[in-house]
Amino acid sequence: MTTTAKRRWSRELDSEVDGIAFVSTGPVLLHGYDPPAGGKWMDDVIPGKLGAFDRSTGERLWIAPCEVGYGRGFGAGLGQKGQVIVLGPSQGGHRMVRMAMADGELLESNDIEPFDDAVVHSEVVVCANARSVWGLDTLDLQESWRYGREGERYHGLALCGAYVYATVSSTESGKYGVVRLNAKTGNFEGYLLQPVMPLIRGIAAAGAAVAIVTCELEFLLDDDNRMNFMLQLASHPDEGPRDTLSIAALRADASAGEEPLWYRILETRPVDDLPEISVTADSAKFYLERQAHLEAVDGLSGRTLGSWTVPGLDEKVAFQVVDGAGVLAEETRVSVFELPA
Repeated sequence: MTTTAKRRWSRELDSEVDGIAFVSTGPVLLHGYDPPAGGKWMDDVIPGKLGAFDRSTGERLWIAPCEVGYGRGFGAGLGQKGQVIVLGPSQGGHRMVRMAMADGELLESNDIEPFDDAVVHSEVVVCANARSVWGLDTLDLQESWRYGREGERYHGLALCGAYVYATVSSTESGKYGVVRLNAKTGNFEGYLLQPVMPLIRGIAAAGAAVAIVTCELEFLLDDDNRMNFMLQLASHPDEGPRDTLSIAALRADASAGEEPLWYRILETRPVDDLPEISVTADSAKFYLERQAHLEAVDGLSGRTLGSWTVPGLDEKVAFQVVDGAGVLAEETRVSVFELPA
């Protein structure tokens, strides 16, 4: 049964939000910027700011200027010693900074390579662009490892436990797969999924499972499961000839070629008519976001644990769930919802 998510608090903002950071303890962190008058700015990067808000009440704790501004690439989270890590574009190129949690004081900054995707863990930040995936230490802000192979391009990232999972595409075939890397060393641990899929739209890792948002699941299944897939496709209410949007979960330590733990056909309508969809993870659960609808599913079984309408989710700038609380950032508003599952 779908219910409307309970809003714990909501706050209107003077600045526009472009990123959030939210962990099990401490405040909600918002990165934002003040849009220039008329929407015109001569430089590539608009100066940024970082704010901290009480996770229970929404009270503003502090707002401080941030070396990282608004532009290509963004990542934020908590590093070692409980300090805030922010990375992204700045007036002098891409940077990674450490800031004090208490008041936003800038502690250290280092230039880094431009990136498209980033995930922040307490000890390592993992970044990716089309050419490579690399790790950065959260204390000295230096690069600690790099991975890249001829004939591969890199897209989305997920980090869980000791491993990084990166979406990869083959420059020869154009097909998509997933590589597994050691989060401390960057060593190649094998393909979780060989590049056999037509497209991977999203990736998330939760506990012992990795979920991908993809299409045409027959490329992932053996003959026995393919028959069940065809029955599921034939009974889908859209009545389309193929699955144009699906989700599948793989065992996090699986070898390439293993069957998925579970899968579900989401859409069979034409590609041009597909809704925007994304998947995030927390506490061995996946959260599937489709317009204003949010569904929590068990990572290992795919069983639905909760289903909500989240007001504003279809207008999100960023969204994250931690310990049953969902932080939703819209353009000039932030809200925290209670999502027990």
